[in-house]
Amino acid sequence: FCLLLREPQGFPEFLNDLLFVLICRNYMGNVNINEIDNFMPIMMKSEEDADMSPVVIHGSTHFLWIKHSNLYCILHISLALTICLQVFTEYFKTLEEESIRDNFVTVYELMDEVMDYGFPQTTDSKILLEYITQQGHKLEVGAPRPPATVTNAVSWRSEGIKYRKNEVFMDVIESVNLLVSATGSVLRSEILGSVKLKVVLSGMPELRLGLNDKVLFEITGREKSKSVELEDVKFHQCVRLSRFENDRTISFIPPDGESELMSYRLNTTVKPLIWIESVIEKFSHSRVEIKVKARSQFKSRSTANNVSILVPVPSDADSPKFKTTTGQAKWVPEKSAVEWNIKSFPGGKEFMMRAHFGLPSVESDELQAKPPITVKFEIPYFTVSGIQVRYLKIIEKSGYQALPWVRYITQSGDYQLRTN
Repeated sequence: FCLLLREPQGFPEFLNDLLFVLICRNYMGNVNINEIDNFMPIMMKSEEDADMSPVVIHGSTHFLWIKHSNLYCILHISLALTICLQVFTEYFKTLEEESIRDNFVTVYELMDEVMDYGFPQTTDSKILLEYITQQGHKLEVGAPRPPATVTNAVSWRSEGIKYRKNEVFMDVIESVNLLVSATGSVLRSEILGSVKLKVVLSGMPELRLGLNDKVLFEITGREKSKSVELEDVKFHQCVRLSRFENDRTISFIPPDGESELMSYRLNTTVKPLIWIESVIEKFSHSRVEIKVKARSQFKSRSTANNVSILVPVPSDADSPKFKTTTGQAKWVPEKSAVEWNIKSFPGGKEFMMRAHFGLPSVESDELQAKPPITVKFEIPYFTVSGIQVRYLKIIEKSGYQALPWVRYITQSGDYQLRTN
């Protein structure tokens, strides 16, 4: 039971609780289609009560919903909500009312292939593109069989792939979420990791990936000082889970092109990679000076690129003047903040920025409670967790030579430092 609904626009206020059904498929027939009329009134009340749950209940009917642009996607199977949106977006590039109306035949075909009697089945857009085209081509009854990938044990990869040069590019990307108090204590820290692949390999190769996994090192009795204890690990469907559980080897036949092989999370105390100190001095209610010191707290052989430091200032400030030891600072009035951009920030370095602002004669209380300073950055060839690829083997029956390339990147996620 799936619905895509459009928010009404330009209607009188008394009609604002109405929705227009764009696409509908009742898979099991056990829910009355008129139940959807109860969805928007409940949603409107939830907005008023600030209780925006992803599940809306009316009697025995549960609406599981996601909002995308001005569309509501409503389904009785939560897994398929994100799957449908992802597949539609990859097909139509932008998912909105116009693209749905222009491609409604394709949308219905995709819904029938992605779901079988209400249960998710074929969800890989690369495979779906092999036999459902954007021209709305549809398989006829008794027509040629669907691609082997649909019934093959390796449904995520087509047979007969050939490349002149065989390569695998692997990116190990870690995002650091951090919240630091004004006294310097870490209130919240988390590392979200992702191993992404770009596969340019012929045939049906098998890849074996070895990491410095703590559990593996304990099994083999190896040195544990450089091991990493991964948490909340999630794999792509191509990974042989039984093999991983037995000997911690990540063995898989990869999808062609780009994909995410695995993701992980580490709840660990992270030393702030870029530390910020901010001091505000106020002069005779008419002028304010902000001094900001930024210090990189990682080894000198690493460098943070495209560092952006956003420092909140009073919204009534004006006439900005800046002075920096490196980089450039600019006033961003719509954010009531100073943005200090540093293109290259080597490890073990410290830089300063000073900002002068004029203030109205009326004293503002905004200096007493400011939003936190936020920092964005990217550090190549570095992982904050210490995760390492010990080996990446490529095995293919034809015996061709293939080159594996591995890159490490640490970047900022939700990275905030409080100043009061």
